[in-house]
Amino acid sequence: MSKIGFLFPGQGAQEVGMGQELYNEYPEIADFFDRAEKILDLDLKRICFEGPEFDLNLTENTQPALFTMSAAIDNYLKSQGIVPDMVAGHSLGEYSALTSAGAIDFEDNLKLVRQRGQAMEEALPAGLGTMAAVIGLDINEIEDICSKVVGVCEIANINTPNQVVISGEKAAIATAIERLDNAGAKKVVELSVSGPFHSSLMEPAVTRLQTVINNVEIKNAEIPIVVNASAEKVVVSNKIKENLIAQLTSSVRWVETINLMIEEGVDTFVEVGSGRVLKGLLRRIDRSVDCYSTRNLKDIEKVLGELS
Repeated sequence: MSKIGFLFPGQGAQEVGMGQELYNEYPEIADFFDRAEKILDLDLKRICFEGPEFDLNLTENTQPALFTMSAAIDNYLKSQGIVPDMVAGHSLGEYSALTSAGAIDFEDNLKLVRQRGQAMEEALPAGLGTMAAVIGLDINEIEDICSKVVGVCEIANINTPNQVVISGEKAAIATAIERLDNAGAKKVVELSVSGPFHSSLMEPAVTRLQTVINNVEIKNAEIPIVVNASAEKVVVSNKIKENLIAQLTSSVRWVETINLMIEEGVDTFVEVGSGRVLKGLLRRIDRSVDCYSTRNLKDIEKVLGELS
């Protein structure tokens, strides 16, 4: 029996102009952007549609922008009869997945995501931490090199069998980049991010976020969500809460997440939101499954035409 999995993108999928075409075409999608602006008292449409890029790339803006777009598209697809059997989100995308699964309502989650962005932005002064993508080196070798670097240098994302992201202190990552290059990595690239996400340096954000999460109503999910920190299927609310807190300092176990969804019978994936990052990762994990994007009008018309 064919099953549909919705995947929700995280930071890095944003682009100036995101959502504008959909806002103009679908009143249901426009409604989400309009509501989000009022809830946050933030000029969200200008940030998404016009930029500048600097404003959109500020973590505290990026996160609500991506979340709003994903939630709006998710709602629209379901109204057209395209409903997921299972969901997952990459990093920030996990919050979008939880709204899709009925665990946290849109308004509560939007405020939570905004505060998550602020907590992450403030966890460490700008410029002290960074992240780098490592392509074409065995994960055990990457772990070994990271463990021998002086300072914080940790595995942040396991995106594909060939792409791992490391995170930590700027000097430690610089040393690791040099050593990974020497060890034969095909490519090691420092990422333009505002902090060392998914590392122990995010610990200060945990305390702040824990308080916020404890004040948000989190229900049992209506459909299973595969969570980043443990790469397991979760529906129970206290497990969801635990994973959201663990997620800030844990690796995003994306390869295991996708493999589990495929084992559970998902053979059609829809990337719900901005960009095509997750479609690219999926192709490198398993080419046998289908994946659709939804970032613009043409994409959505294709999804409606083939899946509804």
